[in-house]
Amino acid sequence: MADQEAAAAFTPLDVRRVMAALPHRYPMLLVDRVEALEPDRAIRAIKAVTINEPFFQGHFPGRPIMPGVLIVEALAQAAGVLAVESLGLASSGKLVYFMAIEGAKFRQPVEPGVLLQLDVEFVQKRTSICKFAGRASIAGKLAAEANFTAMIADPPSD
Repeated sequence: MADQEAAAAFTPLDVRRVMAALPHRYPMLLVDRVEALEPDRAIRAIKAVTINEPFFQGHFPGRPIMPGVLIVEALAQAAGVLAVESLGLASSGKLVYFMAIEGAKFRQPVEPGVLLQLDVEFVQKRTSICKFAGRASIAGKLAAEANFTAMIADPPSD
């Protein structure tokens, strides 16, 4: 019952709220909105993939496909929002850094004009190290999946 109440109380995060949780900015911000977030458990975010993405100019001319590494980056950014929201780090200045990517698999190309759904869940959560499982899909069809580990740390000093 409490989970249902929490889900009902969730308000989707628009891009401004995503930007409040992540340090990324154009052209590296790859999460456009968050549709569902269960703190300490999972997130569902969306990346609207458009032909205006700068990487499509060279990947590939005549057959634009989103690079797999950027699909994994989008999953990691969704995980970053999940970690920041779950651990209460929104105004702390802490950053979420990739440490490892494992088992990345790409099942179908991601082309312009789609909404890429990013589903990420905690596998393990500690104060400074978190493990995640992520799946990217298009209209319910799996496009990519990966497991990854991230470290929560202070930003580098100037």
